[in-house]
Amino acid sequence: MFGRFKLPTLLSNNTKWLERQQTTILSAALIIGIANIISSIAGLIRERLLISYFFDTSESRLNLEAFQVAFQIPDALFQLLVLGAVSASFIPIFTHLKKRDSKTAFASASIIMNVVLLVFVLVSAVIFVFAEPLTLFRTGSGFTPEQLAVAVQLTKIMLFAQFFFAISNFLSGILQSYQRFIVPALAPILYNFGIILGVALFSQNFGIYAAGIGVIIGALLHMAIQLPFAYLLGFRFTLSFNLSSPGVKKLFSLMPPRFITYAINELQQLSLGFFATSLGNLSFFVIRLALRLMTIPIRIFGVPIGQASLSFLSEESTDEDYNRFRSLLTQSLNHVAFLAFPASMLLLILRIPIVRLVFGASNLPWETTLATGRVVAIISLSVVAQALVQLLIRGFHALNDTKTPLYITLVTAITYLIGCWFFVFYTQIGLLGIALVILITAFLEMFLCLFLLDRKIGQILTKSFLFPQAKILLASFFMAVFLYLPFRILDELIFNTSKTVELIGLTITTSSIGLLVYLYFSALLNVRELQLVGSTFSSLDRWRKTLSRTTEVLSEPTNEEGLR
Repeated sequence: MFGRFKLPTLLSNNTKWLERQQTTILSAALIIGIANIISSIAGLIRERLLISYFFDTSESRLNLEAFQVAFQIPDALFQLLVLGAVSASFIPIFTHLKKRDSKTAFASASIIMNVVLLVFVLVSAVIFVFAEPLTLFRTGSGFTPEQLAVAVQLTKIMLFAQFFFAISNFLSGILQSYQRFIVPALAPILYNFGIILGVALFSQNFGIYAAGIGVIIGALLHMAIQLPFAYLLGFRFTLSFNLSSPGVKKLFSLMPPRFITYAINELQQLSLGFFATSLGNLSFFVIRLALRLMTIPIRIFGVPIGQASLSFLSEESTDEDYNRFRSLLTQSLNHVAFLAFPASMLLLILRIPIVRLVFGASNLPWETTLATGRVVAIISLSVVAQALVQLLIRGFHALNDTKTPLYITLVTAITYLIGCWFFVFYTQIGLLGIALVILITAFLEMFLCLFLLDRKIGQILTKSFLFPQAKILLASFFMAVFLYLPFRILDELIFNTSKTVELIGLTITTSSIGLLVYLYFSALLNVRELQLVGSTFSSLDRWRKTLSRTTEVLSEPTNEEGLR
């Protein structure tokens, strides 16, 4: 598609910063984190827009829940055939191949893409034909026939979007293997923008189906921004299915356990739809809103460092004694915890103001707001565990170990299914029981990852990890105490939270107090990750230099605890 043009002429000098390499985990994570913040804001705008357009009548509310249910099958297909099959293993293998011969690496990438896309199209055709029985099978008794009809049509529409996502995911892997994180980090922003655009332009004529059209637009934009930059690095699409190509055999040999891992994860996600729709009363809609809020700090803190670290950890995984690997992993785990703990506390204490501000105080009925807040209160405690797992799982992948994450996922999924079944069908707490199971399985997964990774390479559960984590936890506890007290006092005596401006004022004031207390106790306890704050502010005036430094390397650890 680029044969008629010289691609460099299509990209002006003003876009050169998009091509620059990030050469440390923190610089790469900073790029991904900033982009994820923007993407999360766009995602929240998207959710609020959907609520404002489709939450004014009981019928439209049911349709909005049907849209969320419909999204599960296309997303599960993408997770299984793309992420589950190749994503985690693709970057380490591609990184090693390109060290020897970049042409061979790109040829192997194209072959893998061809195979996966062919299977993807065939499976999509089957799902398209059997969308109705599949949707009926995975929803509970609280899902109405009208919702079923809407969900089936939306499922068919959104299958097309996953094709673009499949291509885009390979492009992200190529760019990240070259430690180019800016463009892959911008792609989700455009995805959310596409959904917003679709809803804004087509909702009047197509109703809830406009959201499905927006998903296709967003997925196309997600792919389009990455394609030219992968082309500049040397990627060329070739219609080849040569499975004997270097690296292809190795990747497909690693696929079965990874595929099964994602299959179990997707079964868990699909089961959430079944359990929540069995409860009725928009329970699936409520828990999806709560999960949306919970995943924001994970996306901002856990995912960026996890994504950024994979290529770096892959580079160090060839070190037989794993000293460098352990130091890098421990350093990154402590960084994630330092950022995720206060986010968890903020979400826990300020859950109701946050729900009202993010999703609209006037759009959501008070009963829905309270229900969402109760779920958020429970699952917010799992933020740190889930953020750490983002990194720990990638640690296994960097070691080309896909079997251990499979065993961990199997244990947590069984625990999840048994727990949800019990709370939904044998107790009266229903939705809160599901939230409690999410919390329990998050910590179970984290502890299993830590224990088994320590068994694999040793010296993970040492004072280099445990002492900083304990100090961060203590500082977070004091933050929660000093956050809750002014919140209650200001809410009762100063701010009239029925007004949006004063609700914003209350949230900002109490958040600022809580964060200052967290920083104070972090300094008092000598939490070395606190240096992250100072280094971030001091680096703002050197931002452009930081991006343009392509010869920078990871610094050597100064002591057994690594860099702080």
